[in-house]
Amino acid sequence: MNDTLKLTQDLIIRQSSTPDDAGCQTLMQDRLAPLGFKFEYINSNGVTNLWARRGTTAPLLCFAGHTDVVPTGPIDKWVSDPFTPTIRDGQLYGRGAADMKASLAAFVTSIEGFVVQHPDHKGSIALLITSDEEGVATDGTIKVVEALAARGEKIDCCIVGEPTCVSQLGDTIKNGRRGSLSGKLTVKGIQGHIAYPHLVRNPIHQAAPAIAELAATVWDEGNEYFPPTSWQISNIHGGTGATNVVPGTVEIKFNFRHSTASTKEDLKSRVHAILDKHGLEYDLDWENSGKPYLTPRGSLVAAIGAAIKTVTGLDTELSTTGGTSDGRFIADIAEQVVEFGPINASIHKLNEHVAVADLDPLRAIYQTTLEHILAK
Repeated sequence: MNDTLKLTQDLIIRQSSTPDDAGCQTLMQDRLAPLGFKFEYINSNGVTNLWARRGTTAPLLCFAGHTDVVPTGPIDKWVSDPFTPTIRDGQLYGRGAADMKASLAAFVTSIEGFVVQHPDHKGSIALLITSDEEGVATDGTIKVVEALAARGEKIDCCIVGEPTCVSQLGDTIKNGRRGSLSGKLTVKGIQGHIAYPHLVRNPIHQAAPAIAELAATVWDEGNEYFPPTSWQISNIHGGTGATNVVPGTVEIKFNFRHSTASTKEDLKSRVHAILDKHGLEYDLDWENSGKPYLTPRGSLVAAIGAAIKTVTGLDTELSTTGGTSDGRFIADIAEQVVEFGPINASIHKLNEHVAVADLDPLRAIYQTTLEHILAK
């Protein structure tokens, strides 16, 4: 049993359903304290946030991640208890195994290995760990970022341990994420009896041409790293339930997943222009749940790419697909942010698992990246 496997098991057994840390960060602190790390907890509304740093000089390489996990779902549908780490057929099963307790364990063991070999390394190493990533994410990483920004503490390179790989460890890293901008559109009409169309104004009929134009609009062409921005409807609701009543309103919920080729201000302006062109009477409430971020090819992408090649032999691919991550917050104070972790096929599912054979290579990739950036 390698040390990364043992630590992953020790983390899985702690039932850290979001936003409960369940002692995971204390376990990590106990491992890192002998290495000379300084620890600071920036907790908020029941969320546990750890900022740990070794060194005071630049460059600062930060490992970022979360100890909280999503709910298990029906426990009787799991082959083994989700909080009892179990190895079957070369896979380690347990809630959070892939997302992201394997990465947390590999953070710690890679740092331990690196510091033993390079006790006087240049720059600094940090960890930013939260228990509020799988939840609403309002009291987690963003609170640490705000505290660091307030005192002018910046990060040069950050590796977020999200599970990014598709079919083999090392095949994919995320060097950015799309932004998420949602809208709740309420189009107003005049309710009335369906048999008297001259006395009503049907908001569904009125909204239809605008919906068609919004769906057909090319918002941008994307760029080298991002696909074009996508506009999608998630919900439409209108009507009283009766078959003889024209509704007074129709509610349409939609979402943009947008690249760095568009700003939220531009997208909002263009939506309003289309709605106004069609003469709609409407209310529109916006929610910006994540802005896009991008780390182009540079020193961090090169370092982790070279580490992956050394350990696995693979030429990794850059990707910006998927949902949002805490990288969107960290990018405010970090020059370069990438995400890299295990295969993501089982995350959030029943019987979540990670390959035992991938755990030590994951540690080695993180450690080799440290050597590329911080070894003298």
